[in-house]
Amino acid sequence: MHPTLLGVLGLALLGTLHAQDSVPVQSDFQQDKITGRWYTIGLASNSNWFKNKKHLMKMCTTDISTTADGNLEVTSTYPKGDQCEKRNSLYIKTEQPGRFSYTSPRWGSEHNIRVVETNYKEYAMVFTQISKSTGSSNMVLLYSRTKELSPERLERFTQFSREQGLTDEEILILPPTDQCMADAA
Repeated sequence: MHPTLLGVLGLALLGTLHAQDSVPVQSDFQQDKITGRWYTIGLASNSNWFKNKKHLMKMCTTDISTTADGNLEVTSTYPKGDQCEKRNSLYIKTEQPGRFSYTSPRWGSEHNIRVVETNYKEYAMVFTQISKSTGSSNMVLLYSRTKELSPERLERFTQFSREQGLTDEEILILPPTDQCMADAA
């Protein structure tokens, strides 16, 4: 490979790693307090999947529990057409509290997950960097313990998403729905 191309690729990789390291993790993260029922209120992403599907998306539920070995079992239930879909993910804890990894068995993508900010009783904001063979993308999720969140929390989500390089077209406050809310447990 040409030395100049190798240098450019090396700088690009270094920039990606640096950007990833600059995303904060909740200080004094308390994993036992993040468990329970959450509503996914906001979603921001620069992935092609999100761009193609965002017009169909609605609020969903996410249930988080701790496994016996200290990882997180994350179950999301969301409307898809007139059905309710469930997706289970196992977030593997890392050496840093509040930081997890996940590998999608379906797509083979690697997910670097960080709980960026939470007060545990009202809201949580989670940043994920997704890497796969076709490239990488970023995602920010905004969770709430209730189906509504204050304008200040919504604005903080939007601001943080923009700080990660996401545009307004890539940031979505999910429309509320009652569909699949009762079926989630």
